[in-house]
Amino acid sequence: MRIHLISIGGSAMHNIAIALKISGHEVSGSDDEIYEPSRSRLDKHGLLPTEMGWNKNRITKDLDFIVLGMHARKDNPELAEAKRLNIPIYSYPEFIFNHSKNKKRVVIAGSHGKTTTTSMIMHVLRYNKMDYDYLVGAQLSDFENMVQLSDAPLMIIEGDEYLSSPIDRRPKFLHYKPHLAIITGIAWDHINVFPTFENYVQQFELFVKTMDKDGKTFYYEKDEHLQKVMQSATAEIKSYDCFDYEIVDGNYFLKYKDYTVQLSVFGNHNLQNLKAAFYICTELGITNKQFFEAIPNFQGAAKRLETLYTSDTNLAFLDFAHAPSKAKATVSAVKERYPDKKLIACLELHTFSSLNKEFLIEYQGVLDKADQSLVYYNEHSLKMKRLPDISKDDVKNAFGTDGILVVTDNETLISFLENQTWDNSVLLMMSSGTFGGLDLKVVIPEIIANKNS
Repeated sequence: MRIHLISIGGSAMHNIAIALKISGHEVSGSDDEIYEPSRSRLDKHGLLPTEMGWNKNRITKDLDFIVLGMHARKDNPELAEAKRLNIPIYSYPEFIFNHSKNKKRVVIAGSHGKTTTTSMIMHVLRYNKMDYDYLVGAQLSDFENMVQLSDAPLMIIEGDEYLSSPIDRRPKFLHYKPHLAIITGIAWDHINVFPTFENYVQQFELFVKTMDKDGKTFYYEKDEHLQKVMQSATAEIKSYDCFDYEIVDGNYFLKYKDYTVQLSVFGNHNLQNLKAAFYICTELGITNKQFFEAIPNFQGAAKRLETLYTSDTNLAFLDFAHAPSKAKATVSAVKERYPDKKLIACLELHTFSSLNKEFLIEYQGVLDKADQSLVYYNEHSLKMKRLPDISKDDVKNAFGTDGILVVTDNETLISFLENQTWDNSVLLMMSSGTFGGLDLKVVIPEIIANKNS
């Protein structure tokens, strides 16, 4: 088939494009801006557009269908031409459902932890040589691509609650109609499209009503918002809590019945995610022995407490945490594992929600467990997102953490890091962005190593 992707550079979109080409389809795409790593990965597969920007001449009658990404706008000229030529247009979640409509579908949803939980399930299934398709929101160490499309009878899908496309304002996860589902928790996000918390919660109420009538939804039992949401469920529901664990010399050991398993991941939130993954894998026929043999080798997804630097006295981690609930859980996990080390936590405000003055209060106390904390935001991001200005005082007052430093430029951020005393310290860098384009995998090791030399 001939398939064109409008806004091919998106995180999921470029992986779908690659998966389609690997499956033997003729694939083209367009975008106005494509950043790394999408750019290099598209180029590697011969899918990088020769010119950036939109051109209606790319849309011809011999296209079988269009996949439309969220980054495009309603008035996109290629979209308009596709409509004029009556070419079928799908958002990417619509396309994923169409691909998987004859498969067993597992969907992992929630405001936080869904990427990690999805990747845990994928890791266990691959370790045990089960055949499945998947869509996940981050790069995994053992997986070449974030999307696989084949004739496998099962599909594992990370279910995002954000909107599907500029012409389909439904949350993505409403398309998938799962047979098995997880909801990890609810904490307000995406204020630009869900202006009230009640409106945001309503999307999850709609989600549980899309379940297959013979399906089953697992949910985190200590989330009071989820307890209310599950009252709307039309299929079977089952709650889960957290695996028991102990910490010995900074190492996490999961304990379940006769099993004691050392983990590579850490933190209470990851033990919750792991319990949800365990239940889904059990539903898919994985035995306890198979699960607990597989999970010690799970290293986590990219930018999920990913190690940037390690030595006898210092550590540094990179984490995708940006929403308040995610950042709070990550800070707590690092402090729990390294209670005797000084924790320096740096958080970038990068999303529409986090840069919205009305939403900032949701960050109250998020960094309180850090010994030293910094919040970074880039005024250019505000302009690109067409948001009103926020001040450093707005941010300080919202977080409410004593001694918090708020910075808006890379030079001050670098200076802050260079002036730290790194003996017996752990650094946590949290963002869904790049701290203004910094290559943290290069910059952070250099700063700490130079300070220690």
